[in-house]
Amino acid sequence: MDQVTPAVRSRMMRAIRGKNTKPELEVRKALHAAGYRFRLHRKDLPGTPDVVLPRYSMAVQVNGCFWHRHECPRGRRRPSSNVDYWGPKLDRNRRRQAAVAKALSAAGWVVVTIWECEVEAGIAALLRDLASRRR
Repeated sequence: MDQVTPAVRSRMMRAIRGKNTKPELEVRKALHAAGYRFRLHRKDLPGTPDVVLPRYSMAVQVNGCFWHRHECPRGRRRPSSNVDYWGPKLDRNRRRQAAVAKALSAAGWVVVTIWECEVEAGIAALLRDLASRRR
């Protein structure tokens, strides 16, 4: 079963969540508990950021380490089957994420990326940054 048919691949990919992932929900819960209000997945912004804090002109992206090739053990893992498909796909994800961050910055938004493996540290840093902007 080294070769996966397009129909099977399509079913597999549909099972992968793009929104409301566990790390994203943790970030949203922490922001809400700290008293910040935000919008989700604004389609009028490049890349539809996961969390948008309009008052602070801040877009928060919560990235999965595997999907965006983070430099952690989870992100360095490579699929062993169907390499011809997965290698270019993961490279495109990373390039697209960089282009989205650049477009958001050019539009005047502060872009914060929180990696799946660093959710707790990322939340703490985000809350510190927001608190410093609140004053």
